[in-house]
Amino acid sequence: MIPEADQSSGTKQPSPRGSAEGLRIALFSGNYNCVRDGANKALNRLVAFLLEEGAAVRVYSPTSTVPAFEPAGDLISVPSFPLPGRSEYRLAPRLSRFLKEDIRRFGPTHFHLSAPDWLGTSAQRLAKAMDVPVVASLHTRFETYLEYYNLTLLSRWMERRLDRFYRASDFILTPNDALADTFRSKGMGEKVGIWGRGVDRTIFTPTRRDMAWRRELGYPDDEAIILFFGRLVTEKGLEVYADMAAELAGRGRTLRPLVVGDGPASTWMKSRLPSGIFTGHLEGAELGRAIASADILVNPSVTEAFGNVNLEAMASGLAIVSADVDSARALAQNGREALLVEPKNPAAYADAVERLLEQPELRRRLSQHALEASTSYVWPKVLESVVQAYRVTDRRRPH
Repeated sequence: MIPEADQSSGTKQPSPRGSAEGLRIALFSGNYNCVRDGANKALNRLVAFLLEEGAAVRVYSPTSTVPAFEPAGDLISVPSFPLPGRSEYRLAPRLSRFLKEDIRRFGPTHFHLSAPDWLGTSAQRLAKAMDVPVVASLHTRFETYLEYYNLTLLSRWMERRLDRFYRASDFILTPNDALADTFRSKGMGEKVGIWGRGVDRTIFTPTRRDMAWRRELGYPDDEAIILFFGRLVTEKGLEVYADMAAELAGRGRTLRPLVVGDGPASTWMKSRLPSGIFTGHLEGAELGRAIASADILVNPSVTEAFGNVNLEAMASGLAIVSADVDSARALAQNGREALLVEPKNPAAYADAVERLLEQPELRRRLSQHALEASTSYVWPKVLESVVQAYRVTDRRRPH
């Protein structure tokens, strides 16, 4: 059980030796370890890096009775309630007076806000009152979620809220140039930077391909495995994926997709893909083996801010078929590292998959180029960019 807060700073100080020496970061997250997703894994990796590099870090986030994984650093529980219909996510309505006192005692040099939720805006107001700079990082395209939950009437309200939140921050970290350009076009260019992502090549590597494991699942050696990889939630484009499989079946293609991941829509997905092989949630070496043992990743999601799934599949040596959206274009050039297709068009995905099934040389070429492109995404370099954002924000403020 994680305490709501205690009377100490709670952070063990490493010997000051790294690039983050002297930084004291109060990081605010909507669900730091409630859900295992790309955003939370990146935040946990950042905290571990900051501690190694000499910073003090204190994380404030809702917590759950059954966390998804062990958190990095000191995690302080913020009172919250489950999101209706998606209980794995939690909402914190505000920072309590007790938590505000805890933050003041910690004495942060920077507030780092990872979500424009109520907790984030409450922390933003406190930072202003304390005259502490705010760095906001963008992890999720929240505005794209609304149509998946029949909430498009809230689109304008959501756009205004996001605009106010990011304008009120001292620095904005976006995952790629396309999103950075969006903020620059709104006149915020002087305070926009890039925080991309890295890939763990001890996990995601072609060397983990395991033909014996494929055979155990019933795949012949000459069958190309079509992969879905990610959380099984509506906003990941599950319906498009299932419709693509139905389209291929209608064309006479026998397809047994490999589905790696779990989530609230697991039962629905299994009903739509009765011939699919579902591994559930995998970690570490088992995850790397499953991804590298597939052949073609199909990623129909249009809600990604970065696209970790694409990058991890690229590093694993797969050919990629992905929605043609900003996050995918930032990682891969169409026809070189991936086939990028019209989003939300199942027939376009089916056409691309058929092309790769019929042209193994194209599949091999895409795979090779994707693998080469993935090598430039190195975690230490990526995480150092966040430290530099803190430093830049500091220099720009009057002292």
